[in-house]
Amino acid sequence: MSDAPIHYAVDARGVATVTLVRPEIHNAFDDTVVAALSEAFAKAAQDDSVRALILASTGKSFCAGGDLNWMRRMAQYGYEENLRDSELLAEMLRRLNTLPKLTIAKVQGAAFGGGVGLVSCCDIAVASPAAAFCLSEVKVGMIPATISPYVINAIGERASRRYFTTAELIDAAKARELGLVTELVESEAHLDEGIERILKSLLRNGPRGVGEAKRLIIDYANREITPELIADSSKRIAETRGSTEGQEGLTAFLEKRKPNWIA
Repeated sequence: MSDAPIHYAVDARGVATVTLVRPEIHNAFDDTVVAALSEAFAKAAQDDSVRALILASTGKSFCAGGDLNWMRRMAQYGYEENLRDSELLAEMLRRLNTLPKLTIAKVQGAAFGGGVGLVSCCDIAVASPAAAFCLSEVKVGMIPATISPYVINAIGERASRRYFTTAELIDAAKARELGLVTELVESEAHLDEGIERILKSLLRNGPRGVGEAKRLIIDYANREITPELIADSSKRIAETRGSTEGQEGLTAFLEKRKPNWIA
């Protein structure tokens, strides 16, 4: 049996699944897991056959954040070592957040600390009622620094002010209300069904168009609508219309047939 901390697989439809496989420690991560996740996200980003990525885990918990043994090691680090460790974690999160494919977190249980960061970096989070979330860093005198840009984007500044500082447990229903969870299914048994509904819609869409649509949000969110932004948006739609995929999509629509990316 492999002792790799994650499992990476791509199905015939081009759906990649990255699974944390450390259930005995609630899928907590250390520098080894961070490196493996970072590599997996880069691999999916560079693979033109990949249309979407599901981030999942085994066992009762989705991800308990930092591994205790890793935290013990970090306590002995100097500033430069801690900075390097943090930069690698930040790069892993950046890769997930900017992955040019749809990303879906499949959350069956608890997500604490960095686990909340992973969920926040995904475009969609489908959760079971057993899911629970906690920004627990302040309990041990830390702060959720590297994950904070993504969590603030997910739940907003007001909610972040509360949950960053109180470390309260957020149940699945509250997480849905806050926007951290996109879809709350009836039970863990319904997680795959909920994700499949989303994938069914996604896989009908142009792969390049999906990536470019996601890039629009990353590039334009919270920006002033300036003449420069308007000019950039005009340029992007012109490029899309003239692309091979754009031409195929429009031609297929006019000819009332399926575009070539639908089997």
